[in-house]
Amino acid sequence: MVSNLQKVEALLFVSGEDGLSVADLSEMTGFMKPAVTAMLDKLAKKYQKDPDSALTVLNFGQVYRLATKAEMSSVIKNYFDAPQLTKLSPASLEVLAIIAYKQPITRLEIDDIRGVQSGSMLQKLTIRNLINEAGRLDEPGRPILYQTTDYFLDYFGLDNLQNLPKLPDIQPDNLDDNGDLYLKQFNEKLHENEAK
Repeated sequence: MVSNLQKVEALLFVSGEDGLSVADLSEMTGFMKPAVTAMLDKLAKKYQKDPDSALTVLNFGQVYRLATKAEMSSVIKNYFDAPQLTKLSPASLEVLAIIAYKQPITRLEIDDIRGVQSGSMLQKLTIRNLINEAGRLDEPGRPILYQTTDYFLDYFGLDNLQNLPKLPDIQPDNLDDNGDLYLKQFNEKLHENEAK
């Protein structure tokens, strides 16, 4: 059976670097705000007391998030410096392509295009100096705008952004019923193979 503390912990985990407020957690779990605050305190103490836990609970501006303890910084640095990370993952390339073609763009806009959260990918791309902040949008919350860097151009051998490959002209009849070009092409290939 899932405990109430596990529910709060799981929500903090999936929220990533965005974190959640007590009000958000209260709405998502159905718990009263004082109960959520007590669970957050309990979770923070649990991590603090456990010498084998690398996690901690951070609270900035009434937004709570999970993070690694400060003493983990050298190990975390090794992760980002590891040779196997010289190649970009498909998810990283997807986020990078969206930024390259739509910049400047906010994380929420990227998430909307991808259909999943992109916070960790943005962090990795920023650490690798392929993207950086291009200011903030003049809207509530002042979301960060992202853009590609000069290093991005060097990394991909481009002189400027005008040299990016042209995007295909996607017509509505090239899409499946859900508006997915890839899925339509996959289904066509599947039917071709079945016919053989």
